Parts: sequence; structure tokens; C-alpha cells
Amino acid sequence: MKRLCLVAFGMMIAIASAQAQITLRDDSGQELRLAHPARRIVTLSPHATELLFAAGAGARVIASVDFSDYPPEAKRLPRVGGYETLDVERIVALKPDLVVAWGSGNPPAVVDQLRGLGLPLFVSEPRSLDDVATSLQILGKLAGAESSANRAAANFRQRAAEIRSRYSTRPPVRVFYQVWDQPLMTVNDAHLISKVLNLCGGINVFASLSALVPTVDVEAVLAADPEVIIGSEEAGARSDALNAWRRWPRLAATKRGNIFQMPPDIMVRHAPRILDAAQIVCDLLEHARANRPAQP
Repeated sequence: MKRLCLVAFGMMIAIASAQAQITLRDDSGQELRLAHPARRIVTLSPHATELLFAAGAGARVIASVDFSDYPPEAKRLPRVGGYETLDVERIVALKPDLVVAWGSGNPPAVVDQLRGLGLPLFVSEPRSLDDVATSLQILGKLAGAESSANRAAANFRQRAAEIRSRYSTRPPVRVFYQVWDQPLMTVNDAHLISKVLNLCGGINVFASLSALVPTVDVEAVLAADPEVIIGSEEAGARSDALNAWRRWPRLAATKRGNIFQMPPDIMVRHAPRILDAAQIVCDLLEHARANRPAQP
């Protein structure tokens, strides 16, 4: 009888262990296996930090990169460098059981190096609003916070649907989104920023370019003649970059006073606050519609 109980107990342990194991593919298509939910997570981008905190797993994040400043608790995390200048030795010394990398932001060679050192690594690269919700769920699962992550994802999807139903069928507005001024950079239709513009009834004038974050010239912007120009505060802080467009009075955005700055961070981080950015963009495009000249 005692032997039978031991066998049964061993089977229960084996079943519980199997249930705790996690196997999935990250946003780069690589398979990741964890023996148990992660307890020591290092994030290599501000957006990954925000996603984990929003998923209810912030207590398991032990370090991040420069500019990981939201929520406020994230400011107290130890740093492992910048997202492009990562300190591999520091990351390894922290003994993480999960590293969350940024697909288009971290140097590929460093990501490969970390993976080669045997660190469990998940590449995060949300490209749509639904990807943000899915990322919440996946990271929540990896960190053992599925219930709170699923709630956060459901709330995000509901809010996105409400914004979409309110604005996506409004008259279209042609938009140039300025990521940076020197060189002049924008986004194509695969970028999440472009998806936000679409959500609000905006049309990205450079949607068809092949690069995710392409470089363009002033002449191309003038030829596209956007009705609205939007940039982040960082992009407008250097030599008053956004206001420089006012030198072309025939440009539709200049003529109608539709040159706008966005608050920093929320538009460029692929995390739940992107919907705060979406609401601001939708309001700006409504303003631009109201600025249209009356039809004869």
C-alpha cells in the first residue's frame, strides 16, 4: 500500500511538473521552453517593461534598460545599458530565467549572443494593436500571471474596438508621421504607428515604402502634400524640427495649421498606453477635418 501511494504521489508530481512547463514561439518565430513560469526577468526595451507591468508581472522584472520609466516603479530597476548598448556581462550576472528582447531595437548580434549563452530569450515585436493584447497574454503566461494578463488584454481589446467604431469610418486624412528630423525618418504601413493612424481614419502617406522606418527627403514630403504632420516631442525638440515645415506655406498641413506634436513615449512604445496615443491622434485628425475649407 505504501509503495502504491509513493507511485501515485510520483505521478502527481510528474503531471504537475508537465503542466508547469511552457512552450511557445516568440515574435521572431523562435521556440522558447520554460520549465516553470519565470521569476527573474530582464527586459531589454521600455515597451517590454510596460507590457510586463501591465500584465501583472512587474514584481518579477529584476532589471531593464535606460528610459524604462513607466510605470513609476520601473524607474527603480537596475539598468543593463541602453537598448542598443547592452551590457551582456551584467545581464548574465543577474542570472535571469527569462530575457525579453526587442526584435527591431536590440542589436541582433547581442540577441544571438545571449541566446547562445543559454539564456531563455523571448523576442517581442508587436506590429498591430491586437499584437499588443496578445503580447500581454503571452508575457503573462511566461511570468505566471495569466489571469491578470488576460484581463488586461481583454480591456485593451475592448477599448481599441470602441475607438475603432468611433473614428475608423470618418473621412480619411492624409498624414505624415515624423519619427526624426536628421535624417528625416517616418514609418511604413507595417509599423504600429501606422496602424494607429488607420484606427483614427488617417492615411499614412509613406505606407508603401519597404523599410519599417524609412528615410525620406523633404521633396518627397512636399510631393505627398500631407494634410497633417505629426511628430513626437523628441522629434520636435531638435532645432524646432516640426515647425520647420512652416517654411512651406503651400503645404496643406502648414496652410491649415495642422502641424502637431505628440507627448513623448506613448506613441513609440508598443504597450497598452498606445491607446492613449491613439485617442490623441484621433482628436488631432478630428481637428484637421474641422479645418478643411468649406466646399463650394
